[in-house]
Amino acid sequence: MLIAAIFLVSCNSPSSAEQSGIGDYYEAKKLFWGTLYAHGGETLYCGEKFGSRHGKEINVEHVMPMSWAMKKLNCKDRNSCRRNSQRFRYIEADIHNFYPSRRDINQARSSFPFGMVRGESRFFGKCDFEFDRKRRVIEPRAEVRGDIARAMFYMYDRYGIMIHARQAKMLKQWNRQDPPDPFELKRNDVIEKLQGNRNRFIDKPSAVDRLRF
Repeated sequence: MLIAAIFLVSCNSPSSAEQSGIGDYYEAKKLFWGTLYAHGGETLYCGEKFGSRHGKEINVEHVMPMSWAMKKLNCKDRNSCRRNSQRFRYIEADIHNFYPSRRDINQARSSFPFGMVRGESRFFGKCDFEFDRKRRVIEPRAEVRGDIARAMFYMYDRYGIMIHARQAKMLKQWNRQDPPDPFELKRNDVIEKLQGNRNRFIDKPSAVDRLRF
């Protein structure tokens, strides 16, 4: 479970609709770093702490890969998606799908799906991040598997981006094993303030069980 300093706001009338408050990825990044992680935090995959000046070695990870969104919208590439699809621009800028990540880990993750990797081979020092290039799958540390699952289910539920049934079954298990902690709950509050909607699976994790794939 993630622990970090976070700007806490009060919320009224929660909404779980698609976000329509931020239609530009670069604007969303500014809010992500300037408000959500203004005082620092820790990286998603490695749990490494960083301060308000995170540097170039830490960047924004889309938990649900944007290549999956591009496939859904039949875009040739990311730039054409940005030019021609307002829906893509909202998807790309949805902060519920943003987490801080080490740049090298982000690159290794690529757009691989999540899964379980045999053995405990470590390619990034002490970072508990495993990936299997042959099977094209990555395994995150146990402490954030629920956070990842709820972000994935949110993107599926809000935008219809496909999650295959086998992966969905595993993600449902992760959701049960790693329930939301205080940081994730506060993060949901702040993001609602920034873009106008909530991740309903953080508010009620059991709602995941009613999703069908």
